[in-house]
Amino acid sequence: MTIIEVKDKVTKKEFLDVAREIYKNDKIWVCPLDNDVEAVFDPSKNNFHQDGKCTRWILKDNNGQLVGRISAFINNKKAYNYEQPTGGIGFFECINNEKAAFILFDTAKRWLIESGMQAMDGPINFGENDTFWGLLTEGFTSPPSYGMNYNPAYYQSFFDHYGFKTLYAQITNHLDILKPFPERFYKIAKWVSQKPGYEFIHLRAKEIEKFAVDFMEIYNDAWKGFENFVPISNDTIIESFKKMKPLMDEKLIYFAYANGEPASFLIVLPDANPMLKPLKGKLDLLGKLTFLYKKWKGVSRMRAIVMGTKQKFQNHGLESALFITLGEYVLPLNQYTELELSWVGDFNEKMIAMHNAMGAVFGKKHLTMRYIF
Repeated sequence: MTIIEVKDKVTKKEFLDVAREIYKNDKIWVCPLDNDVEAVFDPSKNNFHQDGKCTRWILKDNNGQLVGRISAFINNKKAYNYEQPTGGIGFFECINNEKAAFILFDTAKRWLIESGMQAMDGPINFGENDTFWGLLTEGFTSPPSYGMNYNPAYYQSFFDHYGFKTLYAQITNHLDILKPFPERFYKIAKWVSQKPGYEFIHLRAKEIEKFAVDFMEIYNDAWKGFENFVPISNDTIIESFKKMKPLMDEKLIYFAYANGEPASFLIVLPDANPMLKPLKGKLDLLGKLTFLYKKWKGVSRMRAIVMGTKQKFQNHGLESALFITLGEYVLPLNQYTELELSWVGDFNEKMIAMHNAMGAVFGKKHLTMRYIF
Protein backbone atom coordinates (compact mmCIF):
# COMPACT_ATOMS: atom_id res chain seq x y z
CA MET A 1 0.00 0.00 0.00
CA THR A 2 1.09 3.57 -0.70
CA ILE A 3 0.42 6.61 1.49
CA ILE A 4 0.37 9.96 -0.33
CA GLU A 5 0.20 13.44 1.20
CA VAL A 6 -2.46 15.68 -0.34
CA LYS A 7 -0.71 18.58 -2.04
CA ASP A 8 -2.29 19.22 -5.45
CA LYS A 9 -5.57 19.23 -7.37
CA VAL A 10 -5.38 15.55 -8.21
CA THR A 11 -4.84 14.37 -4.63
CA LYS A 12 -7.45 16.82 -3.30
CA LYS A 13 -10.01 15.24 -5.63
CA GLU A 14 -8.90 11.76 -4.60
CA PHE A 15 -9.23 12.70 -0.92
CA LEU A 16 -12.88 13.60 -1.57
CA ASP A 17 -13.45 10.52 -3.72
CA VAL A 18 -12.35 8.10 -0.98
CA ALA A 19 -15.63 8.69 0.85
CA ARG A 20 -17.67 8.16 -2.32
CA GLU A 21 -15.92 4.82 -2.78
CA ILE A 22 -16.43 3.68 0.83
CA TYR A 23 -20.16 4.54 0.85
CA LYS A 24 -21.11 3.78 -2.77
CA ASN A 25 -23.57 1.08 -1.68
CA ASP A 26 -24.74 2.75 1.55
CA LYS A 27 -28.23 4.24 1.19
CA ILE A 28 -28.14 5.99 4.59
CA TRP A 29 -25.00 8.07 3.97
CA VAL A 30 -25.31 11.64 2.74
CA CYS A 31 -22.23 12.95 0.94
CA PRO A 32 -20.96 16.14 2.59
CA LEU A 33 -20.46 19.02 0.21
CA ASP A 34 -16.98 18.97 -1.29
CA ASN A 35 -16.84 22.73 -0.64
CA ASP A 36 -17.51 22.19 3.09
CA VAL A 37 -14.72 19.64 3.40
CA GLU A 38 -12.24 21.70 1.42
CA ALA A 39 -13.05 24.81 3.46
CA VAL A 40 -11.60 23.11 6.56
CA PHE A 41 -8.20 22.92 4.84
CA ASP A 42 -8.33 26.42 3.34
CA PRO A 43 -6.66 29.09 5.53
CA SER A 44 -8.79 31.80 3.89
CA LYS A 45 -12.00 30.04 5.01
CA ASN A 46 -11.02 28.50 8.35
CA ASN A 47 -9.54 30.84 10.94
CA PHE A 48 -8.18 27.91 12.99
CA HIS A 49 -5.19 28.06 10.61
CA GLN A 50 -4.21 31.33 12.30
CA ASP A 51 -3.03 29.44 15.36
CA GLY A 52 -2.55 25.90 14.13
CA LYS A 53 -1.72 23.67 11.19
CA CYS A 54 -3.05 20.60 9.40
CA THR A 55 -2.31 18.16 6.62
CA ARG A 56 -3.93 15.08 5.09
CA TRP A 57 -3.17 11.87 3.22
CA ILE A 58 -4.78 9.30 0.96
CA LEU A 59 -3.99 5.58 0.90
CA LYS A 60 -3.90 3.42 -2.24
CA ASP A 61 -3.58 -0.34 -2.58
CA ASN A 62 -1.04 -2.10 -4.78
CA ASN A 63 -3.34 -1.70 -7.77
CA GLY A 64 -3.58 2.06 -7.30
CA GLN A 65 -7.13 1.93 -5.95
CA LEU A 66 -8.21 4.37 -3.23
CA VAL A 67 -8.69 2.53 0.08
CA GLY A 68 -8.49 5.23 2.78
CA ARG A 69 -7.76 8.76 3.94
CA ILE A 70 -6.97 10.70 7.11
CA SER A 71 -6.10 14.22 8.24
CA ALA A 72 -4.05 15.43 11.19
CA PHE A 73 -4.02 18.84 12.83
CA ILE A 74 -2.79 20.85 15.75
CA ASN A 75 -4.77 23.62 17.40
CA ASN A 76 -2.17 25.47 19.46
CA LYS A 77 -4.86 27.06 21.65
CA LYS A 78 -5.99 23.62 22.83
CA ALA A 79 -3.03 21.30 22.28
CA TYR A 80 -1.21 22.30 25.47
CA ASN A 81 -4.20 22.26 27.82
CA TYR A 82 -3.73 18.58 28.65
CA GLU A 83 -1.21 16.50 30.60
CA GLN A 84 0.47 15.80 27.29
CA PRO A 85 0.44 18.01 24.15
CA THR A 86 -2.44 16.64 22.09
CA GLY A 87 -3.21 16.96 18.39
CA GLY A 88 -6.12 15.58 16.43
CA ILE A 89 -7.08 13.32 13.54
CA GLY A 90 -10.21 13.47 11.43
CA PHE A 91 -11.88 12.85 8.09
CA PHE A 92 -10.88 9.21 8.54
CA GLU A 93 -12.32 6.81 5.98
CA CYS A 94 -11.10 3.28 5.25
CA ILE A 95 -12.11 0.00 3.68
CA ASN A 96 -12.74 -2.88 6.08
CA ASN A 97 -9.06 -3.68 6.48
CA GLU A 98 -7.32 -3.16 9.82
CA LYS A 99 -3.85 -3.10 8.25
CA ALA A 100 -4.90 -0.18 6.04
CA ALA A 101 -6.49 1.64 8.97
CA PHE A 102 -3.33 1.27 11.08
CA ILE A 103 -1.16 2.63 8.23
CA LEU A 104 -3.36 5.75 8.26
CA PHE A 105 -3.23 6.08 12.06
CA ASP A 106 0.56 5.56 12.06
CA THR A 107 1.07 8.21 9.39
CA ALA A 108 -0.91 10.82 11.33
CA LYS A 109 0.84 9.80 14.56
CA ARG A 110 4.32 10.30 13.03
CA TRP A 111 3.45 13.77 11.76
CA LEU A 112 2.07 14.75 15.16
CA ILE A 113 5.14 13.40 16.98
CA GLU A 114 7.40 15.39 14.63
CA SER A 115 5.35 18.47 15.62
CA GLY A 116 5.88 17.85 19.34
CA MET A 117 2.59 16.11 20.17
CA GLN A 118 2.34 13.19 22.59
CA ALA A 119 -1.28 12.15 21.96
CA MET A 120 -4.07 12.44 19.40
CA ASP A 121 -7.83 12.84 19.70
CA GLY A 122 -10.14 11.50 17.05
CA PRO A 123 -12.09 11.52 15.00
CA ILE A 124 -12.38 15.29 15.40
CA ASN A 125 -12.41 18.40 13.22
CA PHE A 126 -9.95 21.24 12.69
CA GLY A 127 -12.61 23.62 13.99
CA GLU A 128 -15.52 23.70 16.40
CA ASN A 129 -17.15 20.41 17.37
CA ASP A 130 -20.55 21.09 15.76
CA THR A 131 -19.42 19.51 12.45
CA PHE A 132 -17.26 16.58 11.29
CA TRP A 133 -16.75 15.35 14.87
CA GLY A 134 -17.03 12.03 16.65
CA LEU A 135 -17.15 8.32 15.87
CA LEU A 136 -20.69 7.03 15.34
CA THR A 137 -21.20 3.90 17.48
CA GLU A 138 -25.00 3.77 17.85
CA GLY A 139 -27.79 4.96 15.56
CA PHE A 140 -26.74 3.67 12.14
CA THR A 141 -30.25 3.22 10.76
CA SER A 142 -31.40 6.84 10.51
CA PRO A 143 -29.81 9.35 8.11
CA PRO A 144 -27.28 11.76 9.57
CA SER A 145 -28.19 15.42 9.82
CA TYR A 146 -26.08 18.13 8.24
CA GLY A 147 -22.52 18.24 9.54
CA MET A 148 -22.88 15.12 11.69
CA ASN A 149 -20.34 12.33 11.19
CA TYR A 150 -21.57 9.03 9.79
CA ASN A 151 -19.38 5.96 9.41
CA PRO A 152 -19.52 2.16 9.06
CA ALA A 153 -19.88 0.24 12.32
CA TYR A 154 -16.55 -1.52 11.78
CA TYR A 155 -14.60 1.72 12.36
CA GLN A 156 -15.00 1.32 16.12
CA SER A 157 -12.89 -1.87 16.12
CA PHE A 158 -10.08 -0.01 14.31
CA PHE A 159 -9.97 2.70 16.99
CA ASP A 160 -10.31 0.21 19.85
CA HIS A 161 -7.66 -2.19 18.56
CA TYR A 162 -5.18 0.60 17.83
CA GLY A 163 -5.46 1.74 21.44
CA PHE A 164 -7.80 4.73 21.44
CA LYS A 165 -9.78 5.20 24.67
CA THR A 166 -13.10 7.01 24.95
CA LEU A 167 -12.89 10.50 26.44
CA TYR A 168 -16.62 11.20 26.31
CA ALA A 169 -19.75 10.41 24.33
CA GLN A 170 -22.05 12.92 22.68
CA ILE A 171 -25.69 11.98 22.55
CA THR A 172 -28.26 12.96 19.93
CA ASN A 173 -31.93 12.69 20.88
CA HIS A 174 -35.02 13.11 18.70
CA LEU A 175 -38.19 15.02 19.54
CA ASP A 176 -41.52 14.44 17.82
CA ILE A 177 -42.75 17.97 17.05
CA LEU A 178 -46.36 16.86 16.66
CA LYS A 179 -46.43 15.29 20.11
CA PRO A 180 -47.30 17.83 22.85
CA PHE A 181 -44.72 18.53 25.54
CA PRO A 182 -45.43 16.79 28.86
CA GLU A 183 -47.88 18.99 30.78
CA ARG A 184 -45.55 19.74 33.69
CA PHE A 185 -42.73 20.79 31.35
CA TYR A 186 -45.05 23.03 29.35
CA LYS A 187 -46.58 24.74 32.41
CA ILE A 188 -43.21 25.58 33.98
CA ALA A 189 -41.71 26.75 30.67
CA LYS A 190 -44.73 28.94 29.92
CA TRP A 191 -44.59 30.48 33.37
CA VAL A 192 -40.88 31.28 32.92
CA SER A 193 -41.46 32.81 29.47
CA GLN A 194 -43.96 35.28 30.97
CA LYS A 195 -41.87 36.39 33.97
CA PRO A 196 -41.25 40.16 34.16
CA GLY A 197 -37.85 41.23 32.87
CA TYR A 198 -37.43 38.24 30.54
CA GLU A 199 -37.44 38.82 26.79
CA PHE A 200 -37.23 36.16 24.04
CA ILE A 201 -36.10 37.59 20.73
CA HIS A 202 -35.39 35.81 17.47
CA LEU A 203 -32.23 36.58 15.52
CA ARG A 204 -32.35 39.35 12.93
CA ALA A 205 -29.87 38.86 10.10
CA LYS A 206 -29.49 42.63 9.65
CA GLU A 207 -28.10 42.83 13.19
CA ILE A 208 -25.96 39.72 13.01
CA GLU A 209 -22.89 41.45 14.50
CA LYS A 210 -24.88 42.36 17.63
CA PHE A 211 -26.20 38.83 18.04
CA ALA A 212 -22.69 37.43 17.46
CA VAL A 213 -21.42 39.52 20.40
CA ASP A 214 -24.33 38.33 22.57
CA PHE A 215 -23.67 34.72 21.52
CA MET A 216 -19.98 35.01 22.46
CA GLU A 217 -20.81 36.54 25.85
CA ILE A 218 -23.27 33.75 26.71
CA TYR A 219 -21.24 30.88 25.24
CA ASN A 220 -17.96 31.77 26.92
CA ASP A 221 -19.67 32.18 30.30
CA ALA A 222 -21.74 28.99 29.97
CA TRP A 223 -18.80 26.71 29.21
CA LYS A 224 -16.02 28.36 31.24
CA GLY A 225 -16.34 25.76 34.00
CA PHE A 226 -15.74 22.78 31.70
CA GLU A 227 -12.27 21.24 31.73
CA ASN A 228 -9.89 22.51 29.01
CA PHE A 229 -12.46 24.97 27.67
CA VAL A 230 -11.05 27.53 25.22
CA PRO A 231 -13.16 30.71 24.73
CA ILE A 232 -14.68 31.16 21.29
CA SER A 233 -13.67 34.24 19.31
CA ASN A 234 -15.91 36.72 17.54
CA ASP A 235 -14.25 35.85 14.21
CA THR A 236 -15.17 32.18 14.64
CA ILE A 237 -18.78 33.08 15.47
CA ILE A 238 -19.15 35.38 12.47
CA GLU A 239 -17.64 32.65 10.28
CA SER A 240 -20.14 30.12 11.64
CA PHE A 241 -23.09 32.48 11.19
CA LYS A 242 -22.04 33.08 7.57
CA LYS A 243 -21.97 29.32 6.95
CA MET A 244 -25.48 29.03 8.43
CA LYS A 245 -26.92 31.84 6.34
CA PRO A 246 -28.05 29.75 3.30
CA LEU A 247 -30.15 27.61 5.66
CA MET A 248 -31.08 30.14 8.29
CA ASP A 249 -34.64 30.90 9.30
CA GLU A 250 -34.34 33.86 11.67
CA LYS A 251 -37.32 32.67 13.70
CA LEU A 252 -35.67 29.34 14.55
CA ILE A 253 -32.83 31.11 16.41
CA TYR A 254 -33.74 32.65 19.76
CA PHE A 255 -31.98 34.64 22.45
CA ALA A 256 -33.23 35.17 25.98
CA TYR A 257 -32.48 38.42 27.81
CA ALA A 258 -32.88 39.10 31.53
CA ASN A 259 -33.49 42.83 32.08
CA GLY A 260 -31.60 43.47 28.85
CA GLU A 261 -28.62 41.23 29.65
CA PRO A 262 -27.88 38.38 27.21
CA ALA A 263 -28.69 35.24 29.19
CA SER A 264 -29.37 32.24 26.97
CA PHE A 265 -29.64 31.17 23.32
CA LEU A 266 -30.99 28.34 21.18
CA ILE A 267 -29.82 27.88 17.59
CA VAL A 268 -31.95 25.65 15.38
CA LEU A 269 -31.57 25.15 11.63
CA PRO A 270 -33.60 23.23 9.06
CA ASP A 271 -31.69 20.03 8.34
CA ALA A 272 -29.87 20.54 5.05
CA ASN A 273 -29.09 16.89 4.38
CA PRO A 274 -32.41 15.97 2.71
CA MET A 275 -31.73 18.89 0.35
CA LEU A 276 -28.11 17.88 -0.20
CA LYS A 277 -28.47 14.11 -0.68
CA PRO A 278 -29.24 14.31 -4.44
CA LEU A 279 -26.21 16.57 -5.01
CA LYS A 280 -23.64 13.86 -4.12
CA GLY A 281 -21.32 16.51 -2.75
CA LYS A 282 -21.29 18.69 -5.86
CA LEU A 283 -22.55 22.26 -5.56
CA ASP A 284 -22.28 23.10 -9.27
CA LEU A 285 -24.99 24.99 -11.19
CA LEU A 286 -27.29 21.97 -11.30
CA GLY A 287 -26.57 21.31 -7.62
CA LYS A 288 -27.42 24.88 -6.67
CA LEU A 289 -30.70 24.75 -8.60
CA THR A 290 -31.57 21.41 -6.99
CA PHE A 291 -30.75 22.79 -3.54
CA LEU A 292 -32.88 25.91 -4.08
CA TYR A 293 -35.80 23.79 -5.23
CA LYS A 294 -35.52 21.47 -2.24
CA LYS A 295 -35.21 24.48 0.08
CA TRP A 296 -38.34 26.04 -1.45
CA LYS A 297 -40.18 22.75 -1.07
CA GLY A 298 -39.08 22.55 2.57
CA VAL A 299 -37.85 19.77 4.86
CA SER A 300 -39.53 18.13 7.84
CA ARG A 301 -36.57 17.89 10.19
CA MET A 302 -34.80 20.60 12.21
CA ARG A 303 -31.58 20.34 14.13
CA ALA A 304 -30.84 22.14 17.40
CA ILE A 305 -27.12 22.61 16.89
CA VAL A 306 -26.20 24.46 20.08
CA MET A 307 -27.69 26.11 23.12
CA GLY A 308 -26.17 27.75 26.13
CA THR A 309 -27.03 29.70 29.26
CA LYS A 310 -24.87 31.93 31.44
CA GLN A 311 -24.03 30.20 34.70
CA LYS A 312 -25.91 32.66 36.90
CA PHE A 313 -29.10 32.04 34.89
CA GLN A 314 -28.86 28.26 34.87
CA ASN A 315 -31.67 26.42 36.69
CA HIS A 316 -33.99 29.38 35.96
CA GLY A 317 -35.88 27.50 33.24
CA LEU A 318 -34.72 29.72 30.37
CA GLU A 319 -33.85 26.76 28.16
CA SER A 320 -37.34 25.32 28.52
CA ALA A 321 -38.89 28.70 27.78
CA LEU A 322 -36.79 28.99 24.61
CA PHE A 323 -38.16 25.67 23.35
CA ILE A 324 -41.74 26.75 24.10
CA THR A 325 -41.16 30.04 22.25
CA LEU A 326 -39.73 28.11 19.31
CA GLY A 327 -42.74 25.78 19.29
CA GLU A 328 -45.16 28.69 19.09
CA TYR A 329 -43.57 29.65 15.77
CA VAL A 330 -42.98 26.16 14.38
CA LEU A 331 -46.29 24.41 15.04
CA PRO A 332 -48.54 26.72 12.96
CA LEU A 333 -46.23 26.20 9.97
CA ASN A 334 -47.38 22.56 9.63
CA GLN A 335 -44.00 21.79 8.05
CA TYR A 336 -41.71 20.22 10.63
CA THR A 337 -42.30 16.87 12.30
CA GLU A 338 -38.97 16.23 14.03
CA LEU A 339 -36.40 18.19 16.01
CA GLU A 340 -32.98 16.63 16.44
CA LEU A 341 -31.47 17.61 19.79
CA SER A 342 -27.91 16.95 18.85
CA TRP A 343 -24.57 16.83 20.44
CA VAL A 344 -25.08 16.74 24.21
CA GLY A 345 -22.08 15.48 26.15
CA ASP A 346 -22.73 12.51 28.42
CA PHE A 347 -21.23 14.69 31.18
CA ASN A 348 -23.92 17.37 30.71
CA GLU A 349 -26.47 15.96 33.14
CA LYS A 350 -28.66 19.09 33.17
CA MET A 351 -29.20 19.07 29.42
CA ILE A 352 -29.83 15.32 29.28
CA ALA A 353 -32.40 15.72 32.06
CA MET A 354 -34.13 18.47 30.08
CA HIS A 355 -34.28 16.28 26.97
CA ASN A 356 -35.93 13.58 29.06
CA ALA A 357 -38.40 16.10 30.53
CA MET A 358 -39.35 17.18 27.00
CA GLY A 359 -40.12 13.61 25.97
CA ALA A 360 -37.17 13.16 23.60
CA VAL A 361 -36.00 9.66 22.61
CA PHE A 362 -32.49 8.38 21.94
CA GLY A 363 -31.16 8.77 18.41
CA LYS A 364 -27.38 8.44 18.09
CA LYS A 365 -24.12 8.25 20.00
CA HIS A 366 -20.74 9.59 18.87
CA LEU A 367 -17.48 9.02 20.72
CA THR A 368 -14.50 11.36 21.05
CA MET A 369 -11.43 9.19 21.69
CA ARG A 370 -7.79 9.70 22.65
CA TYR A 371 -4.63 7.73 21.93
CA ILE A 372 -1.60 8.57 24.09
CA PHE A 373 1.67 7.83 22.33
